[in-house]
Amino acid sequence: MKKELDERFEKRKKLICELVADEMYVPMKEKELAAFMQVSKEDREAFREVLQALLSEGKLQITRQGKYCKPDENQLVGTFISNAKGFGFVEVEGCENDFYIPEDQVNGAFHEDRVMVRLLPGQRGKRQEATVIKVLERGMKQVVGTYEQSRNYGFVIPDNTKIGVDIFVPKERSKGAVNGHKVVVELTSYGDDRHKPEGRVVEILGHINDPGVDIMSIVRSYGLPAEFGEKVMNQVERVPSEVQEADRNGRMDLRDLQMVTIDGEDAKDLDDAVSVFRDEKGLYHLGVHIADVSNYVQENSALDWEALERGTSVYLVDRVIPMLPHKLSNGICSLNQGVDRLALSCLMTINEKGDVVDYQIAETVICVDRRMSYTSVRKILEDKDEAERAEYEPLIPMFEMMEQLAAILRKKRHKRGSIDFDFAESKILLDENGHPVDIKPYERNVATKIIEDFMLIANETVAQHFFWLEIPFVYRTHEKPDPEKIMKLSTFIQNFGYHIKLTGEEVHPKELQKLLGKITDTDEETLISRLTLRSMKQAKYTVECTGHFGLACQYYCHFTSPIRRYPDLQIHRIIKEQLRGKMKENRIEHYEQKLPEVAKHSSKMERRAEEAERETEKLKKAEYMADRIGEIYEGVISGITQWGIYVELPNTVEGLIHVSTLPGDYFYYDENCYEMVGRDTGKSYKLGEKLRIMIKGVDRLTRTVDFEIPYDEDDKEV
Repeated sequence: MKKELDERFEKRKKLICELVADEMYVPMKEKELAAFMQVSKEDREAFREVLQALLSEGKLQITRQGKYCKPDENQLVGTFISNAKGFGFVEVEGCENDFYIPEDQVNGAFHEDRVMVRLLPGQRGKRQEATVIKVLERGMKQVVGTYEQSRNYGFVIPDNTKIGVDIFVPKERSKGAVNGHKVVVELTSYGDDRHKPEGRVVEILGHINDPGVDIMSIVRSYGLPAEFGEKVMNQVERVPSEVQEADRNGRMDLRDLQMVTIDGEDAKDLDDAVSVFRDEKGLYHLGVHIADVSNYVQENSALDWEALERGTSVYLVDRVIPMLPHKLSNGICSLNQGVDRLALSCLMTINEKGDVVDYQIAETVICVDRRMSYTSVRKILEDKDEAERAEYEPLIPMFEMMEQLAAILRKKRHKRGSIDFDFAESKILLDENGHPVDIKPYERNVATKIIEDFMLIANETVAQHFFWLEIPFVYRTHEKPDPEKIMKLSTFIQNFGYHIKLTGEEVHPKELQKLLGKITDTDEETLISRLTLRSMKQAKYTVECTGHFGLACQYYCHFTSPIRRYPDLQIHRIIKEQLRGKMKENRIEHYEQKLPEVAKHSSKMERRAEEAERETEKLKKAEYMADRIGEIYEGVISGITQWGIYVELPNTVEGLIHVSTLPGDYFYYDENCYEMVGRDTGKSYKLGEKLRIMIKGVDRLTRTVDFEIPYDEDDKEV
């Protein structure tokens, strides 16, 4: 029923937009519009909701006389991003650059509000200026922060540094919060030029120093869901713990095929298994077997709506916020060793050049022989560890074949221009109180690369298959870089004697790949790698197959992780409907309407998860360095701005040397050369340069680390 109502709602929106955009349309009031469109009296309330939705999306405008018309071209709708200094920016979907909102043009907009803006004649740098003319919808309903008590009232200092004002809380609305409590405050007023925003405390998370409160504050700040609702858990209770005989019927039986899962030691949601063998012609037969989550998560069920809303699992330093409840993600959907599981398998035949010469996508039933870890497979293949090889002796021929095939696939990908950034990632180890005790770099080894290569080829094969079927699908796309950024990169690398070939204003990924190859093991490697990455756009989910620039391929999708990513689960349903011959006209129409919103929402939830993960890492890294103030390390300059130099340490912690603390001269930032230069001495600090630093201080509220250059008593650099 809900699905039908949603589809009807979207159809009406589309119809009204088409009517208003027509050249013959004359602006009308709501009553006139309803009469013109023959809306019955019983439907008037629903019709009003459609008009309100179009107004808040900026697709309709209302005149002072209350008449509906299409929006003015100089008026745009977007999201307001505030700055602690009072000004802000508005991000408008489809616009390359955001718009600068001067402090006196904010007009009551609060962080994350949906606003309508009018463009102004001025420009701030490269940014067009605009003024907020209307707040269409409040974005933030709640704010997380630290409670500070006064005699007759309290106030909350927001954790989000973009919000530059405290939230006033009347004493009777404080819920008994005291100094240092982390709280969730619900906004009751957004303030104006003369009044601060006002709110009431709805939840006390705990004291700022209590274990786990710091991470929970980030969870609440990003609106991440903590628990699953009753409806969802009731559905989960009905999910079987073992594969039912009825579910095996009609599936390809691959239980006798030798296969393994290869994951990190602490992984519990195992959604991909792999198998490899060679035939008498020397062809490789690669099977990528993915958990059939869609068998247990029915479309439009409470479980499905919850998974869609979450969009992705979120991996924080001390916890995982899963997309699906544990009974599914760690149980029946997880490809655990020695038990029957339902899967969607992509079975590929690959020649010695890495070409997929044949393939089949099928619903299967599988049984994993062994649950392997990346460490074990590395010991077998790289270290030739005798004890490890003895334990897994029957699997060794398959592992060696996997290593050969992965190398072939990687070589082919490299040949076409696929770009591989190899930046250090880290794992933060915590004690039982949530205090960081070590930061270890993640290791990319032969085993992680094997899985990466196999997942990539499966994702490409599935995407290509469904592209040519010409049915609605969700693709993973990565647009070409912005020409202006590429031109800037091209000009900059010439200072180091490097060159990238441009075709007009565009660059082929192979040129960037060649560049990264040339700079390997040079002093400028980190610098140029980072600048190359910054010149590229973010990948996203779309319904149009526009290609993946970074992978240098025309067809790509996410098929391999349905336990933790909703787009994968969504396309599994499409794959199964197509395999079963059910992709009829009505289903095609259904997906054409549904998938654009799924793709957009999934991209948005992915960004949210990435930001929350980054913030928890920054928090724990700052806490780790707080115990090491005064210690000296060697790092690499990872960023330079007008306010200082960022240095990254080997453990991936990044800190700032403020420009005012740089000794021996007055320093300024040379934007064209990405250098910090001394005015009188000419001394310069460059990206990628090694630098000895001392830990100066840590701000756990802003999650930042401050460095300084260490000097001895005679003012000599240590």
